[in-house]
Amino acid sequence: MMSLKKVAFFALLIVLAAQALEGRLQSCNPSGKIRGKKPPPGQCNQENDSDCCKQGKLYTTYKCSPPVSGSTKAVLTINSFQKGGDGGGPSECDNQYHSDDTPVVALSTGWYSGGSRCLNNVTISGNGRSVTAMVVDECDSTMGCDEDHDYQPPCPNNIVDASKAVWKALGVPQGEWGGLDITWSDA
Repeated sequence: MMSLKKVAFFALLIVLAAQALEGRLQSCNPSGKIRGKKPPPGQCNQENDSDCCKQGKLYTTYKCSPPVSGSTKAVLTINSFQKGGDGGGPSECDNQYHSDDTPVVALSTGWYSGGSRCLNNVTISGNGRSVTAMVVDECDSTMGCDEDHDYQPPCPNNIVDASKAVWKALGVPQGEWGGLDITWSDA
């Protein structure tokens, strides 16, 4: 028969092992790297100060994003979903372009979750305000530096890429648009 101390010790070990396993399952490690290619002349739209790939530079890729919670930490970036904008082609969710005056977002690959959040709303909180926006696209964390991605690098794994309407609704002065620590949740 085991003593109470041994039972408590083994119970603690089981709890610690479960927590370690849960931490590994919830972590999001890089999945690889891609080598940048110099965009052909005029092929990387730098509207909203978008980055263009640099020849030979290695860019980290991800197939996952941090776990989603009721208040998931992320970085808000700016994107134009309009035709001719720096978002490239039409949105993945509906194969449409969207006005900069409409609150829409693209989520990093893991959060986009194969399109499971397509056309659903998310709540974004930042700068002391909140706004609801519709998910219309993926901010691809697995690929980039090619024509399909407007010769831009892969997205980091923690991005909510938002239209100008989202930035305006959050009350962020236009000169500060580009990168803002926020939280988001499914609406």
